[in-house]
Amino acid sequence: MVSLPHPYVLHAAVSAPCLCCRKGKDQFDNLEKHTQWGIDVLEKYIKFVKERTEIELSYAKQLRNLSKKYQPKKNSKEEEEYRYTSTRAFLATLNEMNDYAGQHEVISENMTSLITGELTRYVQELKQERKSHFHDGRKAQQHIETCWKQLEASKRRFERDCKEADRAQQYFEKMDADINVTKADVEKARQQAQLRHQMAEDSKAEYSSTLQKFNSEQHEHYYTHIPNIFQKIQEMEERRIVRIGESMKTFAEVDRQVIPIIGKCLDEITKAAEAVDHKNDSQMVIEAFKSGFEPPGDIDFEDFTQPMKRTVSESSLSNSRGDGKSEPKFGSKSKGKLWPFIKKNKGAGPEDFSNLPPEQRRKKLQQKVDELNRDIQKEMDQRDALTKMKDVYIKNPQMGDATSVDHRLAELGQNIEKLRLEVQKFEGWLAEVEGQLPARTEQSRRQSGVYEAQNPSGVNSCAQDRESPDGSYTEEQSQETEMKVPATDFDDEFDDEEPLPTIGTCKALYTFEGQNEGTISVAEGEMLYVIEEDKGDGWTRIRRNEDEEGYVPTSYVEVYLDKNAKDVHKPLQKISE
Repeated sequence: MVSLPHPYVLHAAVSAPCLCCRKGKDQFDNLEKHTQWGIDVLEKYIKFVKERTEIELSYAKQLRNLSKKYQPKKNSKEEEEYRYTSTRAFLATLNEMNDYAGQHEVISENMTSLITGELTRYVQELKQERKSHFHDGRKAQQHIETCWKQLEASKRRFERDCKEADRAQQYFEKMDADINVTKADVEKARQQAQLRHQMAEDSKAEYSSTLQKFNSEQHEHYYTHIPNIFQKIQEMEERRIVRIGESMKTFAEVDRQVIPIIGKCLDEITKAAEAVDHKNDSQMVIEAFKSGFEPPGDIDFEDFTQPMKRTVSESSLSNSRGDGKSEPKFGSKSKGKLWPFIKKNKGAGPEDFSNLPPEQRRKKLQQKVDELNRDIQKEMDQRDALTKMKDVYIKNPQMGDATSVDHRLAELGQNIEKLRLEVQKFEGWLAEVEGQLPARTEQSRRQSGVYEAQNPSGVNSCAQDRESPDGSYTEEQSQETEMKVPATDFDDEFDDEEPLPTIGTCKALYTFEGQNEGTISVAEGEMLYVIEEDKGDGWTRIRRNEDEEGYVPTSYVEVYLDKNAKDVHKPLQKISE
């Protein structure tokens, strides 16, 4: 700090104190304006940082909402899709973006506490200090002005008394030289001149004393008080400048502190992206959708140049016309579909997942068995806990009534038994798919239907087996050469439905022996009613009479649609070869 007074102080002199006071006042006004401007700059910076924190909070909130928006919903199909490496990488990105948003919240919190809060308190202190310094400056200025006024009054009085003394002296000399004036008048004039001269001397002494005092006060004012006040104002201003510089440094440091964590978030996103394995994802798709069917074989050449019966290759859904065996052909397809059902499914799939290909059916059955086993374990854990509680009640009756848990124990026992039966049922289907048990016959299916009728969890499972809109299931073996579905098998399904009206007729181009449930056997050249067109799955639904209807491959029949066809079962001519 400069110890000398400010430049304007050097112009101070006794001869022109008013000018110095005016200049000093002007300097105080200038400093007052400058320090107020400094406070305004500080408050402007506080406002800037505050708005930055609001932006950071808003940005963090938007990032969190964005991450939440694209998070998979629990127990939904989306959650299943996140087993692939690419979707797991996307999920990792969402999680990291959530952490990324958290760092912006940290920036906002730190800037609020370390900058906005601190500077706000400092501004209040700065305003009080500034007010105090300028109050002291004005007080010193007023004091020197008061001293100056006293000096001026003393000087004017001394000047007046000197003039009065001169006039009195001149009057005395005039009276003394005048011979016509009495001696008494001369003496009176002389005494008056002496009195005025004494008064002038007294005024001179007072003026001299006042002048010395003023000079001392003025020197003290311009070389001590004012420099000290200016020194304090200067220090205050320099502290403000240093403080705003430190705040700007903190502003950068707050951002810099979160950079490593943000970098980690970005590194994790990069790591997740690098973990994306296209081969693994492709293999998972293959495992998820592979059917387990064998691809169809080659179609035999049909020679029309010689009189012979047209045959169908063994790769199709049916055997050749002359083949009397009923062995099912696994893996054969017609227009992309394998096994039809009695009617289109309007609700959930069949309980035994027979609408799925073998491999998919095996996976679903295994999942169901595992789920039931977990449910059994939960019920057993509850039963064990209640049993222990009952034992405690028996040993300590004051703790509770042992009979109060009997009802719940009985319920748990029934639940466990039901779940075990369910497990046995699904394990039977699973063993059937895995080839560990023989295929279920019509009799076993009937027995299963009786069981399911007695257990609510299995109600209408057989009906659901025939209600899948598409897909396929394993064809069941039969001892008969040609299996027809009795009308009784459809009772559960058509109790509440009207028979479908005929929409046309068709002619069987080839012999088809329907050996799986839902199909119907036809002979080459036979005429039948069409009750449902091909829905794109390669199967047409036909009816022979009121009790016989089912699906045949669309490629095996020639369809004649008739919009005016009526639902009557007139005898149809069977065209021989």
